Amino acid sequence: MNYRSFGNTDLQVSEIGFGAWAIGGPAFAGTMPIGWGETDDAMSEKALLRALDRGINFYDTADFYGLGHSEALIGKVFGNRPDVLIATKVGQKLGDNKVEIDYSKKYILQACEDSLRRLRRDTIDYHQLHIARVAHLEQGECIEAMQQLQQAGKIRYWGISLNTFAPEPEADFFLKHQIGHGFQVVFNVLNQHILPYLPKMHAQGYGIIARMPLQFGLLAGKFDTSTTFSDSDHRSFRLTPEIIQASNDALQPVWALARQYNVSPAEFSLSYILSFPEISTIIPGIRTPDQADKNTQGLVTLKPEDKAFVMEQYETAFRPVVEMMREK
Repeated sequence: MNYRSFGNTDLQVSEIGFGAWAIGGPAFAGTMPIGWGETDDAMSEKALLRALDRGINFYDTADFYGLGHSEALIGKVFGNRPDVLIATKVGQKLGDNKVEIDYSKKYILQACEDSLRRLRRDTIDYHQLHIARVAHLEQGECIEAMQQLQQAGKIRYWGISLNTFAPEPEADFFLKHQIGHGFQVVFNVLNQHILPYLPKMHAQGYGIIARMPLQFGLLAGKFDTSTTFSDSDHRSFRLTPEIIQASNDALQPVWALARQYNVSPAEFSLSYILSFPEISTIIPGIRTPDQADKNTQGLVTLKPEDKAFVMEQYETAFRPVVEMMREK
């Protein structure tokens, strides 16, 4: 495992991290699934430990994942051990059978205490506003809360998890006001929308977490139009047969390139993201020991011309697919 600096902080993070949304298990907001289907807690615990064995030291969760269950599992397995870095998020909650947002100072301060209790930790290494919008940032309470938590030693560093399809306004706000220490962004072979911002973020000393590196599994190259998901899996309404087919068609030239490197589509996809030095860590979703193994092997260094080819494909082939996803 290789490690990278998280911006200008003193955190040294594994270049492959652990995305812990899925281990939160099934959860619903009314009838809308907000999880990844059924999980086995014993298997999730083994996955966390196997990831640590593979050199992963960065674990990304949220108080909303499994409505706290993801944090609780991580706390049970790792507790307060100092060699594990924990990132979590705040701002989304369940109310009246629907997703609600709350970026008030009072809520953020209390939610942090609740996360620390579930995580069984004294301090959160990196705390994130979970898709806060400019209106929340301008109001200011969420920023005050994060700064107060840092001053109190409840969190070491903080930042924001940016919106999937329209990350620019909040990124601009952070960059302009020079607040926080990091960004979590969607960045993968298919969705490269954030790419122009990576050099700006890096230049100003921010750590950058790349989430959805396999785009809900599409970049593993194993889905086809017959693929179905359980009713408790959010992909049941996000990944339609039309989106799967359009993605598979658009990705064929990239998979041909992956074969030249003798790696799987997933290995190529992770390698592509790591070819950008601005990225601090990638957080593929992991819920089994096998996935911990597969997400930490087969990484290759891409030739500059091959990296450039994948970048070009975004404008010519991938952007229309991303727009299809945006409409879901």
